[in-house]
Amino acid sequence: MGILAIRADERVKNVHFTEETVSVDLMDGRTITVPLVWYPRLLNATPDQRANWAVSGGGYGIHWEEIDEDLSTEGMLRGAPAPSLKAS
Repeated sequence: MGILAIRADERVKNVHFTEETVSVDLMDGRTITVPLVWYPRLLNATPDQRANWAVSGGGYGIHWEEIDEDLSTEGMLRGAPAPSLKAS
């Protein structure tokens, strides 16, 4: 009788958007969904710009070259919005 070992795999499999959210499918079957308002660059990007992403950081990050945005699955799982761009 074998033991099934289930390991978390937080590497990026796919990225998709709705009008209000960004969702990242992980290799282990989970999906992280967060509000787009957390990431102003993505919120203000065109659908074509949003669709133009690449896996980065050894599989644990997402990079959008055209809008200079980077997200990590770790940050999304932790629920970390982008740092505020407002000057203090």
